[in-house]
Amino acid sequence: MIIKSAEFTVSNTKISKLPPPILPEYAFIGRSNVGKSSLINMLLNAKGLAKTSQKPGKTQLINHFLVNKTWYVVDLPGYGYAKSSKSNRQEWAKFIRNYLEKRESLQCVFVLIDSRLEPQKIDIEFCCWLGERSIPFILLFTKADKQSNVKSQQNMAAFKKALLAFFEEIPQMILTSSEKQLGKEDVLNFIQEVNQNFIAPQFDFEEEEEQE
Repeated sequence: MIIKSAEFTVSNTKISKLPPPILPEYAFIGRSNVGKSSLINMLLNAKGLAKTSQKPGKTQLINHFLVNKTWYVVDLPGYGYAKSSKSNRQEWAKFIRNYLEKRESLQCVFVLIDSRLEPQKIDIEFCCWLGERSIPFILLFTKADKQSNVKSQQNMAAFKKALLAFFEEIPQMILTSSEKQLGKEDVLNFIQEVNQNFIAPQFDFEEEEEQE
């Protein structure tokens, strides 16, 4: 897939204020500071489109980016940022859950995992949450350029083993690097394939507004 255009559309926390769910969407989420914004910018050939920060928890809204005028990348807040207030964490978790469970045009969730780390409980729990709700997801292991390929593969294998305690089948796993553009082709090819089979859901705008 060739990225011809990518533009920021809207930031929000309310489902009713998001773009109409008539185009396929792909959500990106992970623990804070996992390299999500850098990966999105790499995939879309748009340096600075998704805002990067050294401060964890920078993304606090649902951010939509329209790509090639035909599909969306959705940048979701990171989970597990301990320095946020408890009330903020609960509120973020609520609107993230609402988006993931109710968004009709969501095709897949890309769950970002730091390839440098052994399996983290919070990542395993989030994957299980998605699995329990039959929300399709793919695992993107980030920051592969920060260590040897052998070490990355070892951590990926350990994560797969941890997931096998809860899943009969493990979702696709892709090793990525924003610096080296590793994994870019695999991710975009997957999106292109899904887009070709996308059928826009029937959507009642008035009903959605009433629910909000």
